[in-house]
Amino acid sequence: MAETVVHVLRHGEVYNPDGILYGRLPGFRLSELGVQMAKAAAQALAERTVVHVVASPLERAQQTAEPIAAQFGLSVGVDERLIESANWFEGKKVSPGDGSFRDPRNWWVLRDPVTPSWGEAYQVIAERMFAALHAARVAAEGREAVLVSHQLPIWTLRRHVERKRLWHDPRRRQCGLASLTSFHFDGAKIAGIGYSEPAAHLIAISPTARTAKGA
Repeated sequence: MAETVVHVLRHGEVYNPDGILYGRLPGFRLSELGVQMAKAAAQALAERTVVHVVASPLERAQQTAEPIAAQFGLSVGVDERLIESANWFEGKKVSPGDGSFRDPRNWWVLRDPVTPSWGEAYQVIAERMFAALHAARVAAEGREAVLVSHQLPIWTLRRHVERKRLWHDPRRRQCGLASLTSFHFDGAKIAGIGYSEPAAHLIAISPTARTAKGA
């Protein structure tokens, strides 16, 4: 049986001039550089056998999926399971030194980093992402699929598959903008995980890419 590959792609850079944690808020679309990142990801997949493209319902994910779907003559599907994680700080500034973390009234929200107390449970994120991953595997059996999602859900999925604890230091995530975390299947079993950053050259020239919020 031919190998099945499901590429889980993080969306490109978002236009966020106010620097808030945008989370699931509507209206946050790709910046001009983010559009270029989406095209770079599409180019990286140009020689692959992609037959299935699905994205989170949020605008930035849909936009990132569009050039990939277009080059393979596919439509972009929507899977709610790929959506950004819920977060209590959504709509607020959370940058060190000037954000909501410095307000004592918000400290109670940070009381439990393991679940975590400030947002959707890591275990819930892992379960929905794992289900979406396997649905894509079935849809693209013997070929390849692309799922477009967000940083925390993708990283939680990877840690779940690697049997690592789900709570972690966000600064140590390997999930850059427009990066591909690729799950290789032998039948229904995950045989390996790859990672690449086709938009690394664009991240390098972005003043905000390294600190993108609600991504």
